[in-house]
Amino acid sequence: MEKIYERGFDVIAVGKLNETFLQLSCDKHVAYELNEYFSFLVPNAQFHPKVKARMWDGKIRLFNIQTGQLYFGLLPYLKEWAEKHSYKIQTDIVEARHLKEGDINKIKEFFDSLNLHCKGKPITPRDYQIASFLHCVKSDRTLLLSPTSSGKSLVIYSLIRWYQKFLDDDKMLIVVPTTNLVSQMFGDFKEYSQQDKDWNVYDECHKIYSGREKDSNQQIYISTWQSLYRLPKKYFEQFSVIVGDEAHLATATSLKNILERSTACRYRFGTTGTLTDSKTHKLVLEGLFGKTYTAITSKELMDDEHISKLNIQCLQLEYPEEERKFMKSASYAEEIAYIVAHKRRNNFLCNLALDQKGNTLILFNFIELHGKVLLKLLKEKDPKRKVYFIAGETDVEQREAIRKATEEEKNAIIVASSGVLSTGVNIRNLQSLIFAHPFKAKVRNLQSIGRVLRLDDKNNKAVLYDIIDDLHWKKRDNYGLKHWKERLNIYLKEKFDYEYNLIPL
Repeated sequence: MEKIYERGFDVIAVGKLNETFLQLSCDKHVAYELNEYFSFLVPNAQFHPKVKARMWDGKIRLFNIQTGQLYFGLLPYLKEWAEKHSYKIQTDIVEARHLKEGDINKIKEFFDSLNLHCKGKPITPRDYQIASFLHCVKSDRTLLLSPTSSGKSLVIYSLIRWYQKFLDDDKMLIVVPTTNLVSQMFGDFKEYSQQDKDWNVYDECHKIYSGREKDSNQQIYISTWQSLYRLPKKYFEQFSVIVGDEAHLATATSLKNILERSTACRYRFGTTGTLTDSKTHKLVLEGLFGKTYTAITSKELMDDEHISKLNIQCLQLEYPEEERKFMKSASYAEEIAYIVAHKRRNNFLCNLALDQKGNTLILFNFIELHGKVLLKLLKEKDPKRKVYFIAGETDVEQREAIRKATEEEKNAIIVASSGVLSTGVNIRNLQSLIFAHPFKAKVRNLQSIGRVLRLDDKNNKAVLYDIIDDLHWKKRDNYGLKHWKERLNIYLKEKFDYEYNLIPL
């Protein structure tokens, strides 16, 4: 790289290589600084064999010194860093500005033309949804941070309809983490457009997941990440718009494979309910999609009565002394195996669910060892109660049928795998949630909580029962207590109200 000076400044020349990468030219010492700045430590890197062998420092570096390439979405961070360190940016890249500030009339006319409906009734987008949409179309690329139940699918639908107006027949891609969400996104689009005579979801959208064709005459593809990430670069050249829903759940490999290969895709938007404990580092997400824009918080949604008020009941199960002594040296796996097989604990969970008024969701982690045990116990205790079961083995159509049926039920119980139900699935008529497994992962906890926050026409209050397994011995906290403290930090950070109760088991 050549050394460039301009009036005493080191200059970083920045060009646009394509829609995914910037091309940088600068002095070597600047390149090494950038290489270090745009890097991050991989979680648990200290356990990696190469780190142990001192062959790698455990960091991922996003600026490539050899090629001079950097993700396009990191341009704002590059400018901030250069200004802070007295380097001058030399570039001909023009920031996107398709709409003027305050050009609300144009936006209003557009949303009026969509004739949006939901559950057979006309709907008006909320202010923060319009603000999110406006930010996206002004910037061309954005990582939209908006909590579960904030109506992200309406923003996505609006963006797709907007770009259809001037992209002719260019293909658009919406990628989601699960097959459930492919069907749900398709269903949401169908609802929003039900009164639009000029737009039919079956004519416009093609669903892609295991066993489905990867190509279609429809303009809009809705797919799982897993279905596409191994496809060649040529496949992704057809897309002018890519939307990554629940982007934090995509692995770095699948995310990078799709978006790095989409070098002609100018308009790219990621949506996520949280960036905490994301499977892919925030810098990678922003590099591939664009800088984060925060739409609204869960607390603001509750205060504005857009989602249910949440009451968290932390129920600490006090195990007898002899059991706590017996488990004092248990490993994590041994402790989990012990509590999911615990008869009194499972009886307590089922009785708690059966005592609830309204629809209740029980989230488990192990299908055979726990989920099916709870299902059998619930049916034995109350054969007349409607109990649904959802796990990985439940096919997509059946999951969708259960989701729709539950919205019409008044007193049903859904026993569901957290891996299937915790993310993005939209059930509007849930009043209670029971954590049957002591989850630690922050993303999963927040997404699970989102299941009961969706406001329905019947109830604006929701309750989460957070089950805490107290198997401590003397001064040693067991894993259940440690993980509850992690969940408590989430409740405090999100400003959720909670109550704490001790229950002898």
